[in-house]
Amino acid sequence: MFKLLKTEGAARRGEFTCAHGTVQTPVFMNVGTQGAIKGGLSAKDLKEIGCQVELSNTYHLHLRPGDRLVHDLGGLHKFMTWDGPMLTDSGGFQVFSLASLRKIKEEGVYFASHIDGRKIFMGPEESMQIQSNLGSDICMAFDECVENPATYEYAKASCERTYRWLVRCKAENARLNGLPDTVNPQQMLWGINQGATFADLRIDNMKKIADLDLPGYAIGGLAVGEPTEVMYEIIEAVEPFMPKDKTRYLMGVGTPTNIIEGVARGVDFFDCVMPARNARHAKLFTWEGARNLKNAKYERDERPIDEHCDCPVCRRYSRAYIHHLFKAEEMLAMRLAVMHNLYFYNQLMAKIRQALDEGRFAAFRAQYSEQLARKI
Repeated sequence: MFKLLKTEGAARRGEFTCAHGTVQTPVFMNVGTQGAIKGGLSAKDLKEIGCQVELSNTYHLHLRPGDRLVHDLGGLHKFMTWDGPMLTDSGGFQVFSLASLRKIKEEGVYFASHIDGRKIFMGPEESMQIQSNLGSDICMAFDECVENPATYEYAKASCERTYRWLVRCKAENARLNGLPDTVNPQQMLWGINQGATFADLRIDNMKKIADLDLPGYAIGGLAVGEPTEVMYEIIEAVEPFMPKDKTRYLMGVGTPTNIIEGVARGVDFFDCVMPARNARHAKLFTWEGARNLKNAKYERDERPIDEHCDCPVCRRYSRAYIHHLFKAEEMLAMRLAVMHNLYFYNQLMAKIRQALDEGRFAAFRAQYSEQLARKI
């Protein structure tokens, strides 16, 4: 499933194989929340911009169109015509973001739909069943994402409950994979490390979930309000206890700088809605730093978004044209901007992999980690 090809310090270069192909790592997963990239990108577009793994949202697809409908139509790969590797999250983050609409119990979580207010229950078994119906290659364990800052007592109790939920997820995932009408009987479950910002809780939890011998492990509950340096410290504390021969996923992270620093600390998989969300507001990433194309200075600028980029947008369109599209509130503005940003992220990962292959990741990190955080 995962082959570690080489290392440079804690940074890792590898290959992950699943039912729908082989992924070169480190990798950024492009977030298609409801089976589509917000901004008007299709599965065909994802191929063109170098996406390796598509990620969709369990909670949203459960509400609409309904995971059972997706199952009956052949699974999410067929439904959205994406034939590559796919990960689905557990729905836990979305459920726990509905703080005023939910009630947590040992069996799971009772909550109200943000769409129409109808009452819904989701526990470990239900999350596994939804993700099985979607047919993703990687399904994530149902966990509680604790809000930062949290008290030590609450974080500890939450960790213990999340571990019990993971044991239930593992049993249900194995049962579902053995059913005759399962969309993807090779679906694999990844566990999630929790513990808020308490290193001892994180380490204890990581040791316990590693003993379950799952195909992959994620670090969850970060990038939710804590300082960036605290996030890095938690990764560094947990990493020595993560199995070396299994994939490592830092959930919901992040900026180009966060990704470079995450790779330097031993992370293989990343995802974040930020590149697409920023793009929809004209905030574009380039190799010199980030620029806002709504700024008046781009009104007559005939250069591409990034003169060092060969994405489909930079090969054809000028800053002036995209500036005009945003000012005119044309839908094409968002589509072109999202396409550029996601291409940039996929190219960033390709350059990181190349640097690791060539033994010069430290030099790459020194050159780009701060530079890509600049605002032009």
